[in-house]
Amino acid sequence: MTNRPVLTATLLLLFCASSFAQTTGEWPQWRGHNRDGISKETGLLKQWPEGGPPLAWKATGAGTGYSSMSVSKGRIFTMGLRGDREFIIAFDAATGREAWATPHGTAYRDSRGDGPRGTPTIDGNKGYALGANGDLSSFDSTTGRLLWTMNVLQKFGGSNINWGISESPLVLGDKLLINAGGPGASVVALNKKDGSLIWKSQSDSAGYSSAITLEAAGVNQVVFFTSKRAMGLDLRDGRLLWEYRRPANDVANVATPIARANRVFISSDYGVGGGLVEIKNSEGSVRADEVYFTREMRNHHSSSVLVGDHLYGFSSAVLTAMKFDSGEVVWKDRSVGKGSLVFADGHLYCFSENGVVGLVEATPAGYREKGRFTIKQESLPTWAHPVVAGGRLYIRDQNTIYAFDVKAK
Repeated sequence: MTNRPVLTATLLLLFCASSFAQTTGEWPQWRGHNRDGISKETGLLKQWPEGGPPLAWKATGAGTGYSSMSVSKGRIFTMGLRGDREFIIAFDAATGREAWATPHGTAYRDSRGDGPRGTPTIDGNKGYALGANGDLSSFDSTTGRLLWTMNVLQKFGGSNINWGISESPLVLGDKLLINAGGPGASVVALNKKDGSLIWKSQSDSAGYSSAITLEAAGVNQVVFFTSKRAMGLDLRDGRLLWEYRRPANDVANVATPIARANRVFISSDYGVGGGLVEIKNSEGSVRADEVYFTREMRNHHSSSVLVGDHLYGFSSAVLTAMKFDSGEVVWKDRSVGKGSLVFADGHLYCFSENGVVGLVEATPAGYREKGRFTIKQESLPTWAHPVVAGGRLYIRDQNTIYAFDVKAK
């Protein structure tokens, strides 16, 4: 006779172990599972050897561009410019060998660097990619076959922004959400299966930021940081719930908003700063009340990470630790120089725009560096954000992707 409690417990443990392995080995979209820059990895090196962690592999063929990477089911997905076409490209995560490359958009050219800027979003066996000229494609993540494609600027009447569309698509349920930047269609929710329109809202031109989801004040909402403001929209129909203009600048709003419970932090550089708002519901009307505004956290091309009660981020060129709920700065350090960062297993993985990579303990007690190394940089800044998944640190410098083994032995 089967011992059902033991069998049930065993199956539960196997399910949890399987789920955990899948979770920790993946980084399926921009800034990870929750778009917060937080990796679920554990058992990583607490100190790097001189010269950095061992290189697992180095691959070329990513093309020109600033796209970061997503990781899912043993593959790495990114975008790059090859010749006169943008490509979505998949690499084998174990070896770095190219799995497939699919053209999906026209070439974007700019004096600050050609090519795409956004990161593909992987949703099961399908993916979604938005190019620098507004080319949006759905693809089979196994084969690279395009399922549907459109140009969101042409379809919704928007104009490209100064340094090219940089957003990474957000998938929520059956919806694919984009800051298309058109009149009456600043934000659009598309059916992810075929690209058909579900709803459209507002008229702001696009920013460079990527959206997040938030449940606050009793409403499921999406938060976008456009060219003019941060705003919360009702996920169901696109209705404007709240707006917050103070962190926006007139040049480039880039950083992804940071949310915890009913509070959202939004920041930009160019001398502006960031503010924390609390989302409230008063007699059925949702509003955003400012908790504080600070010039001590001015996120430029990178976004902060929230670890415990503290934000860690590059305030312009200075790595800064700040209390999330009050804005009080607890330390600052020049660190590796101006760059981007993600968090994994108690540490910040910092990647400067000059090719310097650093490991920093994420603690409010002070700046504690645990190792650094430098890659041989190509001619442009290293603006693609780092990724930690499957015991590897992935960094990209234009055509080249590096995979470093950061798992503790």
